[in-house]
Amino acid sequence: MHDYITSAQRTIKLEAEAVTAQARHLDANFTNACELLLTCSGRVVVTGMGKSGHIGNKIAATLASTGTPAFFVHPGEASHGDLGMITRGDVVIALSNSGETSEVTTLLPLLKRQAIPLISITGSKSSTLAKFSEAHLFIDIKQEACPLDLAPTSSTTAALVMGDALAIALLEARGFSPEDFAFSHPGGSLGRRLLLKVADIMHTEDRLPLVKAGTVLQTVLLEITQKGLGMAGVVSEQGQLSGIYTDGDLRRTLDQGLDIHRVIVDDVMTASPVTVSAEQLAAEAVEIMQQKKINALLVTDTENRPVGALNMHDLLRAGVI
Repeated sequence: MHDYITSAQRTIKLEAEAVTAQARHLDANFTNACELLLTCSGRVVVTGMGKSGHIGNKIAATLASTGTPAFFVHPGEASHGDLGMITRGDVVIALSNSGETSEVTTLLPLLKRQAIPLISITGSKSSTLAKFSEAHLFIDIKQEACPLDLAPTSSTTAALVMGDALAIALLEARGFSPEDFAFSHPGGSLGRRLLLKVADIMHTEDRLPLVKAGTVLQTVLLEITQKGLGMAGVVSEQGQLSGIYTDGDLRRTLDQGLDIHRVIVDDVMTASPVTVSAEQLAAEAVEIMQQKKINALLVTDTENRPVGALNMHDLLRAGVI
């Protein structure tokens, strides 16, 4: 029986060594590449054939999601019309382990004619691609993880890491923030935490549980039950928030043996409750609830009038928690 574990360990060891070796080859070329990308007035166009193309696709996606506009162009398609996607002001990153891939080198005269800077990632400093580049990033691989030393394995992993190194160096140089990242990932959990506002998920108008000051507690409980948020806001005649009555307040009322048919809400409510504004981030609402150990919040405007309400279940459903 084949020893799968030993085979896997050997592959991981060789690829890890290949990645580690790249740090020793970082020089002025890497700095030049970063400067070219940072000052690019257009977009970054990544290209590569075969396995290098797959790696290039991922590098383009990583650049795009970290503040550097980028996309991938297949070199074969570029020679048949897609070269029009590359314009003056762009920068091209070309990947080829040999540096001699014909589909990629065919593009070189056209890039030079348009004065489009080229960054190459290859395993040969003397290759055609390296010589034509403004910045050459050398991928020094002693051995592919493939025992035949044929299938691109260590070389593609190292090229991928070099692409990540470029992306992160640019991210740091730009001062790219978590908020910037969220704007390019609005569907992810980070995007929801950083972009979703209270106004996006709060209950409003007919769904807002409100009673007037002086209301008998029995009526307040009906409002809480109908609206299903576990609380009701208490407002003055002028419509401003006076207090809040919650499920927790109800338990305390019953413990005191008070008659819900006679007691008015003003006598048992929590006055001057904690509130949030509609423009606050939903993540801030979560933090307030956790700090105050409460499960619901009223949303007020600048004149302390209730305009919305939300509870922990709303935040859970929205993916903020």
